[in-house]
Amino acid sequence: MLDRITSMQVFARVAALGSFSAAARALGLSQTMVTKHVASLEERLGIKLLHRSTRRLVLTEGGRHYLAAVERILADIEEAETSAGLDRVEPRGTLRLNAPVTFGFREIAPALSEFSRLYPAVNVDLGLADRYVDLIEEGWDLAIRIGRLKDSSLVVRRLAPCRVAVCAAPSYLAEHGEPRTVEDLSRHNCLGYTLSSAVSADRWLFGHDGETAVPVKGNLRANNGDALLAAALAGQGLIYQPTFLVGDSLRSGDLVRILPDEPTYELAVHAVLPSGRQAPAKVRAIVAFLAARFGPEPHWDRGL
Repeated sequence: MLDRITSMQVFARVAALGSFSAAARALGLSQTMVTKHVASLEERLGIKLLHRSTRRLVLTEGGRHYLAAVERILADIEEAETSAGLDRVEPRGTLRLNAPVTFGFREIAPALSEFSRLYPAVNVDLGLADRYVDLIEEGWDLAIRIGRLKDSSLVVRRLAPCRVAVCAAPSYLAEHGEPRTVEDLSRHNCLGYTLSSAVSADRWLFGHDGETAVPVKGNLRANNGDALLAAALAGQGLIYQPTFLVGDSLRSGDLVRILPDEPTYELAVHAVLPSGRQAPAKVRAIVAFLAARFGPEPHWDRGL
């Protein structure tokens, strides 16, 4: 079966040039193939589109109506393809971006005003969730994920380091003392984050590659870093959280950083994109923008 759109294009060219042979030359096809395309349309429609004679071609009444419709359809297709092409080269359209709640609220949302000034043709649909969203099933253009990502079919772009710190309020340390080694942590009230495998509610990793796993326990577990921060500021216990969350409290002295005998585990902030196709310009723009904004020494680590 011949392609219907191609047949429409052939018919429109035949009608414009008034000749099968002229249309064949213009389209780079044989005259036989041009004839087959027009015949295929006539068979599908059940009408004659052209009156043929040895000297000229004349559109039938049905052919004139059909040609008008074909020209609209072909114009719409061209416009759609042009628009899709612009999406690849010019940031435009709606950008659906998903991020973890705390990082999205503290770092992504404040950055979007500047991004919008740079790319006014992009509208951002920001979703905040502390679960792993399915980009394809849920229709997200990209997601921000923090940690050391497992291999997957997704395209990953590293945006910035994400350092973590053990810290507590001065009031907690005055009452319970300051841990000096990672082993000391087992004797303290360690407030646990339930959504991380690296700094979970019952095990904190230390060392560059997380080679030291320290069992911990505490009287509070939460699936949100801001909740743990509030508890730590109130003097409830120790937390092991990213510096983008605790940095302001450390700089103000409301929290004190604990420096045990093992280096803290370092994570990273990533953008993850669906694979298998070139990312649209709007996605490339936000990834480049966030990477430049955060950089290898992100602002949340300044002065720490």
